[in-house]
Amino acid sequence: MTQRDEPELLEPDLPRTAKVRKQALRTGWTTGTCAAAAAKAAVTALTTGEIQKTVEIGLPSGQRVRFPVDKCTLIPAETAEAVVVKDAGDDPDVTHGARLTATVRWRKEPGIELDGGVGVGVVTKPGLGLELGGPAINPVPRAMITQSVGEAIDLAQRGIQVVISVPDGERMARKTTNARLGIIGGISILGTTGIVRPFSTASWRASVEQALSVLAAQGESTVVLCTGGRTEKGAMRLLPDLPEVCFVEVGDFTGAALRRAVEHGLARVVFVGMAGKLTKLAAGVLMTHYTRSKVSLTLLRDVTLAAGGSQDLAERVAAANTARHAAELWDEAGLLAAAARELCDRAAHVLSRFCAELAGPADKTAPKIQVIMVDFTGQTKIAEAAA
Repeated sequence: MTQRDEPELLEPDLPRTAKVRKQALRTGWTTGTCAAAAAKAAVTALTTGEIQKTVEIGLPSGQRVRFPVDKCTLIPAETAEAVVVKDAGDDPDVTHGARLTATVRWRKEPGIELDGGVGVGVVTKPGLGLELGGPAINPVPRAMITQSVGEAIDLAQRGIQVVISVPDGERMARKTTNARLGIIGGISILGTTGIVRPFSTASWRASVEQALSVLAAQGESTVVLCTGGRTEKGAMRLLPDLPEVCFVEVGDFTGAALRRAVEHGLARVVFVGMAGKLTKLAAGVLMTHYTRSKVSLTLLRDVTLAAGGSQDLAERVAAANTARHAAELWDEAGLLAAAARELCDRAAHVLSRFCAELAGPADKTAPKIQVIMVDFTGQTKIAEAAA
């Protein structure tokens, strides 16, 4: 690596909404919240014999929220069913409009028996913190469902079976990474706060961390962090010997992924990305969302000079519109491979430093780092470096 100043390592927080607008983006409700509301409505109907039109539940924060009950049916003294339709707010969530359905019936033993029905995934791989063979209903939604049902009946005295189902959940799951994580046959019932923040930034971060836990639980020692769908497909072609579970679409959450990689003692991290993300990483920025970081054209100018480019080219790169534009200038000057290798080298050094700092206090071994830059189709490797 050429001699250079060490950039400060930064991991800025995301805004509450991931996009600045004149009006605030509308929040929505998680599948866990809607499942809890449906469960309480169904149990209330079974207990009182009355069809429920609305239902109020508590969120983990203590906030109380009332939901409309889209459908409620009752067979007195036998079963009841209630449906709450998920509103994801202004979040582009594949489960927006999902019909969270709770079917309930009495059981002899006190307490709640929670099961998954049609459209709720089944856990088939370790690392999710859920029972193998059980429904993909995460711990916070489980607690919310139990709490909500407990507001309708005394669970210390009475027993109830609650089956959560999501008609069309299997189709929705095809648009998620559930199958790769070992969740088969439907969606996950998710949520930590009960509220969906627009653009699923919190959900994405959680899914990245969860993916690292799953691959570690399967004994894999390498993770390939990809910035998006195109780079992931390209990375799979570049590294065909690795199983699919090793590839994680990390988005902006490189820092969060590296924390989990160190925590799980992974031996190797491969980062595959295009010029823009690599420039941010090379500048020391580990959370690369566009509202919290910009591409450093000054850094790209320095990369140009370090790669043997002329002063004139360096200044043109410094005035480029984007990192892609800078890469096009390198290509025109016959410097693309050398400059890309220098950029990969700098990014690899930053990731290695970050992991070393994480590993030090935790008394763990930092993973080896490899960085690969691909073109803007995501399919062709331009350069790589290791640290």
